[in-house]
Amino acid sequence: MSHTLAYILGIVVLIIGIGLSVALHELGHMLPAKHFGVKVPEYFIGFGPKLWSTRRGETEYGIKAIWLGGYVRLLGMLPPARPGHPDKPGSMVAEARAESLDELGPDEQDRAFYRLSVPKKLLVMAGGILTNLALGVICLTVALGVIGQPAYTATLASVSECVSSDIDAGAACTDADPTSPAAAAGLQVGDTIVSWDGDPTATWAEVQAAIAASGTEPADVVVERDGQALTLTITAVEVPRTVYDAEGNPVTDASGEVITEPRPYVGIGPSLGTVRTPAGEIPRVVGDAVGQTLKAIVTLPAGLYHAVAAGLGLEERNAEGLVSLVGVGRIAGEVSSAGTGTDMGLPFSVRLFSMLSLLGSLNLALFAFNLIPLLPLDGGHVAGACWEGIRRLWARAHGNPDPGYADTARMLPVGQVVFYLLILMAVLLIWVDIVAPI
Repeated sequence: MSHTLAYILGIVVLIIGIGLSVALHELGHMLPAKHFGVKVPEYFIGFGPKLWSTRRGETEYGIKAIWLGGYVRLLGMLPPARPGHPDKPGSMVAEARAESLDELGPDEQDRAFYRLSVPKKLLVMAGGILTNLALGVICLTVALGVIGQPAYTATLASVSECVSSDIDAGAACTDADPTSPAAAAGLQVGDTIVSWDGDPTATWAEVQAAIAASGTEPADVVVERDGQALTLTITAVEVPRTVYDAEGNPVTDASGEVITEPRPYVGIGPSLGTVRTPAGEIPRVVGDAVGQTLKAIVTLPAGLYHAVAAGLGLEERNAEGLVSLVGVGRIAGEVSSAGTGTDMGLPFSVRLFSMLSLLGSLNLALFAFNLIPLLPLDGGHVAGACWEGIRRLWARAHGNPDPGYADTARMLPVGQVVFYLLILMAVLLIWVDIVAPI
């Protein structure tokens, strides 16, 4: 597969994943709404021109051209104006109320969303949010526990023919160089080291630890080759190796000379693959991902500031900062096409892990973003239902009359401002992803 085709395929897979996530998010709203009797005339994935639709009962299901979201239309989201507090004729609030209620017939007034009890409203509006949380957790759990995280494995990608004069510099073999212990023992590229001197080795880190522990003494090494187990005897040799600090930089002495130390050397290199995360560690890793996503939402203004500063060339772009769908699409394309057509291409398992993690992170971002208690986000409707419940509990506790429904329509002007701010943020992030991509 060509690099370009693989790049496009990655973006297509991402678009399909986003479409499925949006579809399930909207189902999270629609299913409980229908169960509670709310009238649902439309359920669409995407915006803009209609590509396809079909009607089942009173609901039209369909797909629109721009897959940047979706919607499910619940009638009666906004309550009528309070008695004695009429809306200004022709105002945005008055028109929104009319649009919310005008498709309900005289015998369908009890099917309006605003008539639901507070717990039912919370279930309907939180349904989409919790769906994204569940999808994020599932994607990350599968990526970690089934596919595995990218890591160097115990399968060999290289076997040196000699002990060269400068191993750290990758010096080529000469006739004067001795044969490497790996080549002398008969190790081959593709061998998987099962154990070293009796120590099981499932990861490259365990292979390195076992080599260091056995030193230059002969060690029985069990490898798997073509489905068969072979036992080889390998005797490492001691060679000077560069000492590196925690940041991966060579350590030097007072005169500036690079410091070396003698270490056992075999002459093998690992292949990149995936290593499954132990089941007991997955909840912690996924929990950290959820926590980091919530933190990113709380610090959204600061994150947007740094992204714009990077776009203006004032600072380096943070690889873990905010990105737009353009940036996410680029990441998906690069993951899908990484090394295509070369011997250094990423293994399929690594690409699959990256795509699942990307979709999982997107769903967690949708979950956290929709928690913001402002219209038109789901969190705004959740906040309205909570406020309604608090007012009614307070009135009941103090023997006062029922204060009625929370008038979320009054928040529409604020919601309109939020909507324009969201568009502005999206445009800024797209610009940043073009001029200063991650």
